[in-house]
Amino acid sequence: MSTTNTRQAHAVLGSGQAIWLVAEREIGSKLRSKAFVISTAILFVGALALVIWGGLQAANATGTPVAVTADAQQYVVNAEGLDVTEVADRSAAEALVEDGTVDAAVVADTSSPLGFAVVADSSPPTQLLLQLAQLPPVELLNPEDVNAALGYIAAVGFGIVFLLAASLFGSTIAQSVVEEKQTRVVELLISAIPVRSLLAGKVIGNTVLAMGQILILAAIAVIGLTVTDQTELLQGLGAPIAWFAIFFLFGFILLASLFAAAASMVSRQEDIGATTGPLTMLIMAPYFLVIFFNDNPVVLAVMSYVPFSAPVGMPMRIFLGDAQWWEPLVSIAILIATCIAAIFVAARIYENSLLRMGGRVKLSEALAG
Repeated sequence: MSTTNTRQAHAVLGSGQAIWLVAEREIGSKLRSKAFVISTAILFVGALALVIWGGLQAANATGTPVAVTADAQQYVVNAEGLDVTEVADRSAAEALVEDGTVDAAVVADTSSPLGFAVVADSSPPTQLLLQLAQLPPVELLNPEDVNAALGYIAAVGFGIVFLLAASLFGSTIAQSVVEEKQTRVVELLISAIPVRSLLAGKVIGNTVLAMGQILILAAIAVIGLTVTDQTELLQGLGAPIAWFAIFFLFGFILLASLFAAAASMVSRQEDIGATTGPLTMLIMAPYFLVIFFNDNPVVLAVMSYVPFSAPVGMPMRIFLGDAQWWEPLVSIAILIATCIAAIFVAARIYENSLLRMGGRVKLSEALAG
């Protein structure tokens, strides 16, 4: 097709319409892919299991459920780690023990030298006996954080969602670009669609799918914590999840643009790793950093300002309560600025490399045009 005819086709189609057609094609191809549907379903099921397990862990940390009669209240006043249910008399307490509502009951007993007795089903809870025993006060120089387990769960959640979503969609974008080059389909596409519109459509289509996954995962977190009756934990996760979605949006656009540009520099599927390998490392690094350093404030602070790790680092700091109110705003501003710069660079590489067949295009040549 001549240059004049190509320009006429571009003018008839329109930039916005061209971008949407490409985005619609990307979305449709993913939804028809069995591998994509199955991997997404596995991700959702795994996320639901993780959230429910975390909710149950938090529930178990609330204390030992114990029934206490009105005349035995004074014996548990200073006891910690107990979830106390007040009952009228011993028979009511025994009924709660028998039906499993509580693990044990503390009732007044005049025959006991202590003035009370513990009623249990098959064995008394150790936690309750320790609380009621006369033990010396204990001072811990390095007390363990009771929320350490929940912090680790949050780190795993943010890290693995970012890793899976970014790597899955990044690799499919790269494969799509190279496949179009191999089959010469790209030559037909750019005869009707501007090169930059083709890139924008690919990025937007995959961003829509990725954000759809994030929103569904957020809904799963809400449902899982609601089912386990962890409203307090749900309130604590609300802001971090919302910020994670915002950071993920711009972080994904940044990575998707770079994946498409990197893939355009090669013409064979087996060469994709040569140009996308560094990007894969950038995706994996935040996951391992947040797993191994989820309780290290210095590492998390650095991660929260580095554009490629901010989608994981900043939400984690917000969950832990370590971030000031202005820090997410500064971090997202840095990420957006980096995203805009990356889009311009990626568009230049994509435009200069897309029609070059054969060997791998050098980065200097792709940038120079």
